[in-house]
Amino acid sequence: MQDLDISRRAAMTLGVAACAAPVLAGRVEAQAAEAESPAEPGPRVHRISLGGFEVVTLLGGASMSQNPIETFGLGANPEEFNALSKANFIPADRSGASFALTLVKTPEALVLFDTGMMPEINAAALAAAGHAPEEVTHVVLTHMHPDHISGLISGGKPNFPKALLVAGRLENEYWAANPSDAYSANVLPLIAKARLIEDGDEVLPGIRAEAAFGHTPGHMVFLLESEGEKLLISGDSFNHYVYTVQRPGWHVRFDVDKDMGVENRKRLLARLATEGIPLISYHFPFPALGYIGGDAEAGYRFFPATYQFGW
Repeated sequence: MQDLDISRRAAMTLGVAACAAPVLAGRVEAQAAEAESPAEPGPRVHRISLGGFEVVTLLGGASMSQNPIETFGLGANPEEFNALSKANFIPADRSGASFALTLVKTPEALVLFDTGMMPEINAAALAAAGHAPEEVTHVVLTHMHPDHISGLISGGKPNFPKALLVAGRLENEYWAANPSDAYSANVLPLIAKARLIEDGDEVLPGIRAEAAFGHTPGHMVFLLESEGEKLLISGDSFNHYVYTVQRPGWHVRFDVDKDMGVENRKRLLARLATEGIPLISYHFPFPALGYIGGDAEAGYRFFPATYQFGW
């Protein structure tokens, strides 16, 4: 079952501001900081069943950025970049991104993956999905770029007051040593009571963390599995549904370790295509749900989900 555009309340502007001053060597700014033309999304949710889980994507905002070759195609031949864009019917001079939070309802818990940039948009989307912030039992972070953690705290108070924060140990160690403004404001006040996890740890029954380093030093993806059905929450392993999927070897400006980011993309693409596992990718066009097809020789493509999970 899917619920699209459940509520058409007054649209709230996503104010995507530059998140921090330049940071230490090896650090990167969040993709959200590059938005130059914010969109104005209203509350939108998309709901599917995965075995005994309910999986809901929440639109936590959207942005438009200029000069995508400087973000997704560092070192790429401009003619090839333009040709790839044209072949996929997208402009070569700008790119759009969603901020797709994932809410997973299990028999034991209500788990939110990442928290976006704007708490008021999150709250409206959560309400449209039929939930209140107080119902969230766990907030799980794929990584700690500002566009994934800036919805944790507002006015010095946690936006999900009853939730346990779950984050990668290596990811936290990196940002604790190289703190961004967003980390200091949103993660640091909560980290003492957080659960820090490693590669392979089970967050809850049916939710397992997997290392996917490169985008950040401790970036993680999460495999959902219920009643034999699987889905991968891939975080920022893929920043764009065309460029980072069809040209995984191109360097991405936001990847801390760009070569490792390439290795991670290629590994995940091969796995998703071979095993037929659907994914939710944070910055893909909302609802950010679909499949990867193809292979390394012929190339990969993203196929948005249609009615595979029912209407």
